[in-house]
Amino acid sequence: MTATVEIDRIAAGGDGVGRMSDGLVVFVPRTAPGDKAEVELLTRNRSFARARLLGLASEGPDRVEPTCSHYRVDNCGGCQLQHLSPAAQLEVKRALVGDALRRIGHRDVADPSIISASEPWRYRSKITLSVSNGHLGLHVQNRPDRIFDLKDCLIAGARIMELWAELRKHVRLFPSGMTGLVLREDREGGLHVVCLGGEAVWNANDLVAALPDPAVSIWWQPERGVPRVVAGRQTTFPAVAFEQVNMELAARVRSEAVDGLGEIRGSAVWDLYSGVGDAGESLADAGARVWCVDSDRSAVRWGKRRHRTGSDVPRLGSLTRICGRVEDELARLPEPEAVVVNPPRTGMHRSVSQKLERWAGAKRGRLLSYVSCDPATLARDLNRMPSLEIRSVRAYDLFPQTSHVETLVVLESK
Repeated sequence: MTATVEIDRIAAGGDGVGRMSDGLVVFVPRTAPGDKAEVELLTRNRSFARARLLGLASEGPDRVEPTCSHYRVDNCGGCQLQHLSPAAQLEVKRALVGDALRRIGHRDVADPSIISASEPWRYRSKITLSVSNGHLGLHVQNRPDRIFDLKDCLIAGARIMELWAELRKHVRLFPSGMTGLVLREDREGGLHVVCLGGEAVWNANDLVAALPDPAVSIWWQPERGVPRVVAGRQTTFPAVAFEQVNMELAARVRSEAVDGLGEIRGSAVWDLYSGVGDAGESLADAGARVWCVDSDRSAVRWGKRRHRTGSDVPRLGSLTRICGRVEDELARLPEPEAVVVNPPRTGMHRSVSQKLERWAGAKRGRLLSYVSCDPATLARDLNRMPSLEIRSVRAYDLFPQTSHVETLVVLESK
């Protein structure tokens, strides 16, 4: 079935939203507000339908020509909003955060202000490629079974793509049966190639010898194995640990999350889902007694090692790093006076939000900075913590050209 649909807004995930002639809501990828879109319905149920774009009867005012040929020709699923102007992308993300906080979080807030990225292209410090049927590249949008060969990802860092241009010439030197490939630039500028899966025997020295830069670290994570450096530059950096891919803007988010807690000298502070512990180090530098908790052993180990070999200037506070699931460790920690949380996209475990709700309900004026990469799970968690009122909320465009948005909410117990 085909139809003409006028697009009203952009939903979480990046699809345009319109209504059929009978009032049924329909989601259409690669459309913009104001578009009159010719669509073909793919699925339909009682509450909504999904469709694909066939063409445009007329274009909305915010539509632009996408820059990336993979977006236009290969229907790459890595970006969702390249067809929107930069200003329109920011407005979409502000609206996504505000709508989630009101509709799911039941908080009476306006759409927040948003901080744009200094660079809308070449900002990613990491890219993950997939392997399927002889192709090594990225997924086609909404087709997890289809991979197209990647030539250049315009949102990936220049040095990563320069490395990929060399690696593409030597695909035969990767481990047989490889299922994925991670390319990453660390915060010191080191380059990492992480081969995922493959056979139990692989000589990576041939790959290093074929590259113009022998200082690249070649990692291998066999199936059911642990990642390790197998050739090239030896390093202790945790190449598969989580770290925000837009390092510049992520540093600003962390700084403002710490600042949101006010004067913390001498205070006990939790840094939950702490990763390598950047926020925790800033808190300790400000004089707090900090407990960082994260389940990623490699991130915690590297954070400890970096702490020992870092600046000779003594910290005003103290820093304790704990490796474990946050929901399992909270009962062992001393009562905090302030908290920073930065959970994964799935948000906080229910028991964690319940613990923080009891903590907030016990005393007025307690502060919590919540850094989120998903407005829906952020709003859900805030709805579980009614004793915490929003003091401020701000969005950050860490991921231009995509529908993802980072949010910082500073809350205070009432």
